[in-house]
Amino acid sequence: MSHTQTADASHPYDALTPDCVLDALNAAGLWPDGRLQALGSYENRVYQACLDKPVEGCDKVVAKFYRPGRWSDAQIQEEHAFAKELQQAEVPVIAPLPLQAATLHHHAGFAFSISPWRGGRTPELEDWDTLEWIGRFLARLHVTGEKKSFTSRPPLDVQTMGMQPMQWLLQHADMPPHVRQRWQPACEAALAQAAHTLQSTPYRSIRLHGDCHPGNILWSPVDADGRGGPHFVDLDDARMGPAVQDLWMLLSGDRMQRSQQLSTLVEGYEQMRAFDRRELALIEPLRTLRLIHYSAWLDQRWSDPAFPRAFPWFGTETYWLEQTATLQEQLQAMQDEPLYI
Repeated sequence: MSHTQTADASHPYDALTPDCVLDALNAAGLWPDGRLQALGSYENRVYQACLDKPVEGCDKVVAKFYRPGRWSDAQIQEEHAFAKELQQAEVPVIAPLPLQAATLHHHAGFAFSISPWRGGRTPELEDWDTLEWIGRFLARLHVTGEKKSFTSRPPLDVQTMGMQPMQWLLQHADMPPHVRQRWQPACEAALAQAAHTLQSTPYRSIRLHGDCHPGNILWSPVDADGRGGPHFVDLDDARMGPAVQDLWMLLSGDRMQRSQQLSTLVEGYEQMRAFDRRELALIEPLRTLRLIHYSAWLDQRWSDPAFPRAFPWFGTETYWLEQTATLQEQLQAMQDEPLYI
């Protein structure tokens, strides 16, 4: 199946017009004034809406329309329940509003939720105090995350994040044969090494944010009363997995820089919760799974018109050759000594 063929196909989000969004808000008992602003999201469709009548003190809300076919209602409701638990534990997250005694709503074939709008900026991760604060913040999330388990959501494991994405790409990706001959063995070798390390390294699986990159942490200025700092958005990828998954995506730079950043994060983290240093060996395997999953995610979403526009470089020969080189580098990285703190 080529990208040209799938990109021409219709997509369920074609039916999510502005009128449909406003009707959905009305159906949930809200009074939008007609002003909508699309917010950055590829997996789902997310809109900021202004209200004529505030709800729970909010005159702006964020409506999130879940991608059809991705999560079941039970899986979405587990996300909402986790967000509510975090709020009750005073962990600053943005959770869906309970409207008409529910947080999950349906309209015109779409499942959606509505959350209060809250502003903020990307945190300055080069600032050590900020990193330490975020470390404490993540530990508080994990303290709540370890109290229960997800039962409907899939775990973060080799099968769901590595094997299945690789098989999808082998069956569906429009990859030239001579490129496939290089990419496939690199992918298989990297995945085998990732699986070996994940299976041989003891860790405790807990509920995680799951996609804790800097864009999913918003920072608000600290006021005179000490209110402000980081808050989480988007628990859409929440899964069971090792705690280090929520730390490693905040690291950048060379090995020394990443070690310094990680040390600062863990310094803050351990003020609230113990961190198992054996999990440091999982950072590069988890990065490898994310690389493979990301390629499959792009290929699976190609019929969505937003994807060819946003990722025009995907699927080219250059892309797959670069991915091959990156996977070969990951194979070496997984065999090197883990980051130290």
